[in-house]
Amino acid sequence: MTADSLPPPVGGVFLRARWQALAMLNYRVDPEILQPHVPAGTELDLWQGEAFVSMVGFLFLDTRVLGIPIPLHRHFPEVNLRFYVRRKSAGQWLRGVTFIRELVPRWAIATVAKLAYNEPYSAVPIEYEVPESLVEGTTDPRLSPSVAYRWKFGGRWNSLSAQASGNRQPLTNGSAEQFIAEHYFGYCAQRDGRTVEYRVEHPSWNAWQVSEANFDCDVAPLYGEKFAPYLREKPASAFIADGSPVAVYKPRMLKRS
Repeated sequence: MTADSLPPPVGGVFLRARWQALAMLNYRVDPEILQPHVPAGTELDLWQGEAFVSMVGFLFLDTRVLGIPIPLHRHFPEVNLRFYVRRKSAGQWLRGVTFIRELVPRWAIATVAKLAYNEPYSAVPIEYEVPESLVEGTTDPRLSPSVAYRWKFGGRWNSLSAQASGNRQPLTNGSAEQFIAEHYFGYCAQRDGRTVEYRVEHPSWNAWQVSEANFDCDVAPLYGEKFAPYLREKPASAFIADGSPVAVYKPRMLKRS
């Protein structure tokens, strides 16, 4: 599934923004640990028969909710742990992401996301180091940037970082990087057991391979003890995506099966 092959969006746009400087560290996990988190009406989306989770740090920029910029809440970093699901609709697989936890630095952002989508957001202090050209989307593709995101939870600073290698390239069709980056729906379990679906629209990104990736985190308090053994391992893959403008559409409730 590519962005061009998707069905037309349902409903209007809820949020517009730019996502920039996405550091994506990807880990193989036992599918069984993800099953309790799979929203109703979806199933795990596997890459070559294996389940993956991704630690992602990125910048949320020029944010507008229902077309309105919110003062002091337009530019902020986010760090999340996500995995991949799919559901069949009209004979076509719709591929999406589900979040274990999403971290942002402002409580108002977390509150709006919880109310609108029931997404698992928390507000914590977050810092980042990203080259200004990558923030602005003007980085020379021949340069190899490094990015880092840090967040404080339970009195401890945690971090993820990545050092790019080589030139920026378009995502290769059928590659692991394309599988990770090009999921164009979000799925979120609701308190009543139903599932919300929302469309995420953006062009295909360009990406750098990574020569060094680091993740230093007290995993169990944030994400659960069952994820700790996997996230302590070296990531199976890692890359930095440049990013683009994005549109997040209004959520819709899936019918019970």
